Amino acid sequence: MTTHELLARITTSPQVFGGKPIVRGHRLAVEHVLAMLEAGDDIDTILTGYAWLEREDVLACIAYARRLVASERIELLQSEAPDS
Repeated sequence: MTTHELLARITTSPQVFGGKPIVRGHRLAVEHVLAMLEAGDDIDTILTGYAWLEREDVLACIAYARRLVASERIELLQSEAPDS
């Protein structure tokens, strides 16, 4: 499955979680899936908790997060030299 196909699984709806990204129109936010992964859950554990969820949905959440991070730009603040 291509990245484009994975990202098509991530949708938004103003009526669900205030428009946050969700998985295929269901009431499961991308951030929740990412939090489960962060907590140490593996994909199979997540799939067990959501009968309708597919492996590609979890991969879509990861692809979505990677896409967001890839477009971030960080500007370092210059620190001023201490007074002598």
